[in-house]
Amino acid sequence: MVRHRLNDKKWQKIYSCLKKIPNTYTGNEEKCRNFVEGVHWVMRTGAQWRDLPPEFREGNSVYKRFGRWSDKGVWDKLHQALIKEPDMEWLLIDSTVVRAHSCAAGALKKNGGQAEQALGRSVGGFSTKIHATVDALGNPLRLLLTGGQGGDAPQAIALLEGFDFEGVMGDRGYDADDILDFIARNEAQALIPAKKNRIVQREIDWHTYKGRHLVECFMNKIKHYRRIFSRFEKYANRYMSFLSFASALIWLR
Repeated sequence: MVRHRLNDKKWQKIYSCLKKIPNTYTGNEEKCRNFVEGVHWVMRTGAQWRDLPPEFREGNSVYKRFGRWSDKGVWDKLHQALIKEPDMEWLLIDSTVVRAHSCAAGALKKNGGQAEQALGRSVGGFSTKIHATVDALGNPLRLLLTGGQGGDAPQAIALLEGFDFEGVMGDRGYDADDILDFIARNEAQALIPAKKNRIVQREIDWHTYKGRHLVECFMNKIKHYRRIFSRFEKYANRYMSFLSFASALIWLR
């Protein structure tokens, strides 16, 4: 079980951030750590909450508290609090499709149904698409969710807005006039290969473009967490909470 525990150094950084998040009950440090490590155990193993080992407390209690923190956006705030001095020379954007388990279906209509919970059907079946922005070192800055059939380009500006960057790297899926115009308005360089059907082909510094693999490395890192590799959550904010927690842990490496 030690393999799924957080070391003391990581925990102290996490706990210091949690205590600064408004309206977040951290209570007794030992109990709070046990709860966070219980969430980490579920995220890492992909197990059901009911299978949580007794040393982390009863699974339903951990699940309910996890849900409350998700509704308050605590996990995302934790991720944002741990972002320190990102390298903004380049922003790298990309997406990946994650298969959704059948138990992820059935979101109530009052909550918008499956479409509002970033669930859809792509060529690969019932799925969710994760859209990500990472800095020039491959550290996660922003995450968005859509249904698996969603395109990459419509999410690009939302992934980039609010950042002060010098350049953007993306694959051909982001070669759209509105995206290029947005980058130009920010006086930044767009390192995005032109689609083959463009009349005017842009020159690309392919040597620098090799750095785009870092966003793919990030996707690979989060998929080591089995609760992210396959989606089991009905509600998008629950699944996003796992993504935010995993992103926070990457910043602690």
